[in-house]
Amino acid sequence: MDKFKRTLITTALPYANGPVHIGHLAGVYVPADIYARYLRLKGEDVLLIGGSDEHGVPIALKAKAEGVTPQDIVDRYHTLIKDSFEKFGMSFDVYGRTTSKTHCETASAFFKKLYEKGEFVEQTSEQYYDPEAKEFLADRYITGTCPHCGNERAYGDQCEACGTSLNATDLINPKSAISGAKPELRPTKHWYLPLDKHEPFLRKWILEEHKEWRSNVYGQCKSWIDMGLQPRAVSRDLSWGIPVPVEGAEGKVLYVWFDAPIGYISNTKDLRPNDWETWWKDPSTRMLHFIGKDNIVFHCIVFPAMLKAEGSFNLPDNVPANEFLNLEGDKISTSRNWAVWLHEYLEDFPGKQDVLRYVLTANAPETKDNDFTWKDFQARNNNELVSVFGNFVNRALVLNQKYYDGIVPESGEFTDYDKECLAEMKRLRKEIESRLDTFHFRDAQREAMNMARVGNKYLADCEPWKVIKTDPERVKTILFVAIQIAANLRIAFAPFLPFSADALGKMIGMPSDSFKWDDLGRIDLIVSGTKLEKPSLLFEKIEDEVIEAQLQRLRDTKEANKLNAWKPKDISKECSFDDFMKLDIRVGTVLECIKVPKADKLLQFKIDDGLGGRTIVSGIAKYYKPEDLVGKQVCFIANFPPRKLRGVMSEGMILSAEHPDGTLRVIGPTEAIEPGCSVG
Repeated sequence: MDKFKRTLITTALPYANGPVHIGHLAGVYVPADIYARYLRLKGEDVLLIGGSDEHGVPIALKAKAEGVTPQDIVDRYHTLIKDSFEKFGMSFDVYGRTTSKTHCETASAFFKKLYEKGEFVEQTSEQYYDPEAKEFLADRYITGTCPHCGNERAYGDQCEACGTSLNATDLINPKSAISGAKPELRPTKHWYLPLDKHEPFLRKWILEEHKEWRSNVYGQCKSWIDMGLQPRAVSRDLSWGIPVPVEGAEGKVLYVWFDAPIGYISNTKDLRPNDWETWWKDPSTRMLHFIGKDNIVFHCIVFPAMLKAEGSFNLPDNVPANEFLNLEGDKISTSRNWAVWLHEYLEDFPGKQDVLRYVLTANAPETKDNDFTWKDFQARNNNELVSVFGNFVNRALVLNQKYYDGIVPESGEFTDYDKECLAEMKRLRKEIESRLDTFHFRDAQREAMNMARVGNKYLADCEPWKVIKTDPERVKTILFVAIQIAANLRIAFAPFLPFSADALGKMIGMPSDSFKWDDLGRIDLIVSGTKLEKPSLLFEKIEDEVIEAQLQRLRDTKEANKLNAWKPKDISKECSFDDFMKLDIRVGTVLECIKVPKADKLLQFKIDDGLGGRTIVSGIAKYYKPEDLVGKQVCFIANFPPRKLRGVMSEGMILSAEHPDGTLRVIGPTEAIEPGCSVG
């Protein structure tokens, strides 16, 4: 880092067709924010660049489904995402968007420069065309049956059921998502970035010069390069996007993967119009991309190839990409609503931004996929934030308030144990730094929490509440030391838990502009005689019923997904009319209904069948209360032979239909009819 004067941090642009969820936060935004806050505390020149990705097929599809324009969609979600980030405490220097005038001009100029330098190749290939809508279809506009798992709703680029990447031509029975028509293959011309041309450079730059990159990033890049890179299209036949700025490209736009990373540049331009080139072209600027693993190839291979072809831009120094975060053992899915959405979390847990930041960092999927569970969320809050960090701060400040009216006492001579605990602050600072500098945020936060553990142990060992009775002078030193540890916690947690660190700072008189990272480890941060504010709790316990409400929401989502995925069973093999006429289906009125003893599933009916009555036993006890069926009319098969069930002779079968959720509904006439009437 010594060779760099400043650091440019970019975060993957969230797609503006839905809200942000915890997978995005854990994979990209929380670690990026931690690192930016850390560098700022160190006094370094840093920019944190974010923004919304607003072009591409899914946005156009969503707009078509809702009967609105794509601009309506991106305006809605850009606003929601930006507002959620602000409330969550993301410290972006700019949060822009790829529909801005600056971005459209920047992306167009970037394409045109590469075009004029001859960095693209033109190719004509056959792609699917909708003869009814009269337009070429992007992969997401084509649906069909996945050849791998049989999912009938697979897209032309990926099957979301099995996760397999596809080409549109792989689909069985493809159809247009616009009109439903069967698409036709027709020739169309596009421009391609010849990644194969840049393969020698990429091989040397990544595989030889950046072996320090995370193993998951390095490994994925090596795999792609070793397979041999292929030209990649930079244009698409679409109406929503930035028009390709050359003659003969009518009806074509820049492919979203080409225009989106240029958004980092255009957002920097909007923020720093006079010196943006210093941040992108000066070799003394370090650039870092914080992304998820699904963006590794674009940020380590494709975007660097674009920058290299252009010729004047810096290349990223590191790409600390994370793997995926799962939710309750299942893959987070926007389409299945299987997620914890940031804007909903902020509504459900007001004032608890730091709890989510803490848990997501503690479970960060840094080199392998990890899992978020609500029970773990509760446990980490209650057992770590409340019982370790919050408990120490509260004990130290409450005791100081009780014994010294909130005024920091004069310290006497330090014992060896005092010196040992204070020395731990310096040692732990080095541990935190070494981990932050190498993007191990999970380990860094753990070391910060170890400071609080040192503080708790110090108070437990020294027992000032007992010593005050025999040696009040010693207690002054104990509480002086405890308050210095609290002050160190204020600095150590500032990158991780900004809201809580500020709240602690307010209580002990340490506003954010009163210290730097270099102050961490000092033992004189709060001077004797300082009047502290009355302490309040930094964290509060989260009760079981709060967590149960979140788990119930997920259970409801799972049930809704089952219903959405439901489709009727295939028609049974043919039945002749004569066979059907053998069934004697009648209408009857329920006179009595009781549960069959020792049978959880069975109800015993007394039916008025118009012929003197009959008893029927039916396995629907899970779905109805007996009293709710009395007086109802039902259809039943009257000519089944009697059969004994749990000691009760059943004289027929009540007809029911199975709901998509697996529950049963009895079948009956829509209006009252005489008992005994035949159905047919």
